[in-house]
Amino acid sequence: MEKANWTSPVMQFVLLGLSDHPKLEKMFFVLILLMYLVILLGNGVLVLVTILDSHLHLPMYFFLGNLSFLDICYTTSSVPLVLDSFLTPWETISFSACAVQMALSFAMAGTECLLLSVMAFDRYMAICNPLRYPVIMSKAIYVYLAASSWAIGGAASVVHTSLTTRLPFCGDNVINYFTCEILAVLKLVCADISINVISMGVTNVIFLVVPVLFISVSYVFIIVTILRIPAEGKKKAFSTCSAHLTVVIIFYGTLFFMYRKPKCKDPVRADKQDLSDKLISLFYGVVTPMLNPIIYSLRNKDVKAAAKNLVAWKDFSQ
Repeated sequence: MEKANWTSPVMQFVLLGLSDHPKLEKMFFVLILLMYLVILLGNGVLVLVTILDSHLHLPMYFFLGNLSFLDICYTTSSVPLVLDSFLTPWETISFSACAVQMALSFAMAGTECLLLSVMAFDRYMAICNPLRYPVIMSKAIYVYLAASSWAIGGAASVVHTSLTTRLPFCGDNVINYFTCEILAVLKLVCADISINVISMGVTNVIFLVVPVLFISVSYVFIIVTILRIPAEGKKKAFSTCSAHLTVVIIFYGTLFFMYRKPKCKDPVRADKQDLSDKLISLFYGVVTPMLNPIIYSLRNKDVKAAAKNLVAWKDFSQ
């Protein structure tokens, strides 16, 4: 169906979510709620241990604390809205609230891409240039790198949100998604979005292509260096970066799978694919933040020990 050639001021949007599949809503409400609670607990513990445990006052754990705090912010900007949509037949959101939610989600996603790159650089310096590591990764430098990641992600979010909210919208205000995802919102626009498409392409290069290339090259050097280390030191060297590498593979691997999957032209199969795409995207937004603290706890002895000390300290204080 063609879009109407008239526009009207949009005061609110309707989030379609899983409204066409009411039987799934209750099941996914419970599932997503449990996953969200695990995210808050797991990442909250990581933030606390990186702050309270003096043994973790190192660049690697400072970035890990930032990543955990970011995952809490990212999921909190969208999951409560998703949960509410499962309980409400037609979830509505005001135009301004939609813009804020869109900006927060975009900023968190962009910042995470850059943080993962910074963490790869930290592991590269620690393993490939250990003698220069204390000088190059000084507190001033690693705080600056983390702050820059947040600032660039936030700036890109402001640009894209501003470009989107200034556009005229058609009479249809139904967003076929759980939240105000920027691509879903752009489908409702009744104007030329070529500037948005170009800026999105530039952003994809900055936040996806460049970080993936940078991380890949960093780990090539890391692996080559580890292979030259004597046998007794290989396991220790690899254990310091295996958790980060696992998180990177899950984060970018799932992202690549989502956007490279071919679209179906058959109407019946297209509806099923639309549902599967929604669910894959939904789980991508909660599974990765939920797995991050689990992966780092299982693969890093220092984090595991700090978490146990935190729990033991709480039990002792009671």
